Amino acid sequence: MDIQSLGRTGHLFTNWATTYSCQPELHFEPETEEQLKQILNTAQIKNKKVKVVGCGHSFSDLVCTTDYMISMKNFDRVISIDKEACKIKVQAGIEVKKLKDEILPQHGLAFSVLGSVSEVSLAGCICTGTHGTGGNYGVLSSYVLGLEIMTANGEIIECSKEKNQEVFLAACCSLGALGVIMSVTFQCEPAFHLHQSQYRDTLNNPICRKDSWFWNYAVGCHMLQFCLLISAFFTSLLIYMNRLFSWLLFSKPKEIVDRGDRVFNLDCLFQQYVMEWAVPREKTAEVLLELKDWIETNQFPAHFPVEVRFVMADNIYLSPAYNMDSCYINILMFRPYNKYVPHETYWNAFQDIMLRAGGRPHWAKDHGVVADQFRKMYPKWTKFCEIAQKVDPHAMFRNPNLERVLGRN
Repeated sequence: MDIQSLGRTGHLFTNWATTYSCQPELHFEPETEEQLKQILNTAQIKNKKVKVVGCGHSFSDLVCTTDYMISMKNFDRVISIDKEACKIKVQAGIEVKKLKDEILPQHGLAFSVLGSVSEVSLAGCICTGTHGTGGNYGVLSSYVLGLEIMTANGEIIECSKEKNQEVFLAACCSLGALGVIMSVTFQCEPAFHLHQSQYRDTLNNPICRKDSWFWNYAVGCHMLQFCLLISAFFTSLLIYMNRLFSWLLFSKPKEIVDRGDRVFNLDCLFQQYVMEWAVPREKTAEVLLELKDWIETNQFPAHFPVEVRFVMADNIYLSPAYNMDSCYINILMFRPYNKYVPHETYWNAFQDIMLRAGGRPHWAKDHGVVADQFRKMYPKWTKFCEIAQKVDPHAMFRNPNLERVLGRN
């Protein structure tokens, strides 16, 4: 088969936040394993780089390429479900949203923890170390039981905690550097409900307000976006807008009991710049106070909120929570109507604070850390690079982002 007939030219990839884009030479959406092998074989012959893309929700240039881009959207089948053991095996291109909304509830199952967004591929979550929150819960990859990966030469590697363990611990947060994840075996648990309590502890005995479209979207999204656009031109107004919307949206306590996945997820509203780091859990207060002090001292017009979540340590080689009970701290600057909003000074200051605290950046978010710095952050860095070199000796799955953070082969 002519590889040109499988690929499409002129495809413009843009991530959800519209902060990064690229135009690959060819964009593929293979439907079979054989087609995928042909694409990788042609890339090898023509010395092309290959990047696999999920749903584009990474806030960085992690998947950008000018060579070959592969979407695994057609690899979205359920392979098997073991309801008694709460295990599911699926093709890796499946969206988390489809799993948590349709498939798992039908079998009385649920993810133990989820990230803020579910419009993402399961493979994308695994490759980037996506996390939720809960001091006794790990990143999503810590619930992976087994993987099947197609390497650059078309070989399928099976790995798990019992088989090819070192490859498994590298692949559970691989940044796409090892190959194409074909299938995932995932540990779930019986479906459950969560009780969410939202409140501000600076107010006494406030009156509850029920959810409504008006508060969640007319005020919480559309009015907020318009006001942030105004504040982009008149930055002195931002502090008052932050206080106003904080009061309008969060001054009244809110109690929700719902299916766990619905409580885990939140509405990202509209486009934004995002940076997130994990720090040792015991440094949480120190870091937040230092960030608050920097914002106030420099009178920087920072947007709210600052998101704080807790994650249990794991043993995955490139997980930001590797051997570290972690607090993930996420800052953002909204981009009302896709407008550029100055944020670089804020980003640099935040990164400096997190570096001093022994932090590690989230792989799917913006950061300015390079290979020499990462080598000092991760005890298994050299082991990961050795595995990557072995399964992808010609660095087919590298792009400028990975050359920056992993170094050149």
